[in-house]
Amino acid sequence: MIIIDGKKIKDEILDGIKKEISALSFKPVFCDILVGEDAASLQYVEMKRKNAEALGIEFHRANFPASITMEDLIKEIKVLNKIPNMCGIIVQLPLPEGLDQKKILDAIDTDLDVDCLGSVASEKFYNGIDTMEIGLPTAFACIKLLDFINVDLTNRNIVVLGNGVLVGKPVASLLNLMGLKPIIMTSKSDNKEEIIKNADVIISGIGKGKFIRGDMIKDGVILIDAGTSESNGSIVGDIDFESVKDKAGFISPVPGGVGPVTIAMLFNNVLNVAKKKNER
Repeated sequence: MIIIDGKKIKDEILDGIKKEISALSFKPVFCDILVGEDAASLQYVEMKRKNAEALGIEFHRANFPASITMEDLIKEIKVLNKIPNMCGIIVQLPLPEGLDQKKILDAIDTDLDVDCLGSVASEKFYNGIDTMEIGLPTAFACIKLLDFINVDLTNRNIVVLGNGVLVGKPVASLLNLMGLKPIIMTSKSDNKEEIIKNADVIISGIGKGKFIRGDMIKDGVILIDAGTSESNGSIVGDIDFESVKDKAGFISPVPGGVGPVTIAMLFNNVLNVAKKKNER
């Protein structure tokens, strides 16, 4: 079994982004909106700040109290949209209760929606408009991991577990754009065991800890694990690593697989926004 090293892939991507950022005629600005003081969210925002600054991107802080009203938050986002050289705005999720996530995400200027979670950016993605330039970072990360192992996926039996908005649905859309025909398996699918057993490639984002075991898969299968859940104080993926390690051909671990590459693909989106601005 070969472990797909997401940290190594991330570093390679970020090195390329840093070089392209330095060649721009201006310094791009990136903003991660944080509402409230959730400890995990604070950590994620700080991690993105460090990555942005290491790339030569200015990080704009936008922290708001959990008590902020939806109307006031939307007003603040509209101000952020107009900051000179802004090249990407995301909202750290989940939001505190009482805030309408859809309306808040839709307040981000479509051209700055580098998470592609707003209605317009999402629709462009699924309609194949600029999809390979700016798209959902986690889905891009899954495809990047497959690209890295350099395996011909033509005529391979590809199974996507889950149809969620962050992994399953966009991953399946990207695979279709690539001319591949993935099977999307959900909790309502029939013959789940057979579908998994026959898969040459499994991309999972269902968030069920250690769901996929060694006795469920064929020898040599490629496993891309984009699921995370908590188990005894640790973060685990959808795939039971110890159980599958003697059967899988390739596997992306959790942590250290899809996660780091997702960060890289987020900043690749920021770079692509910046390059468009630079051309104007």
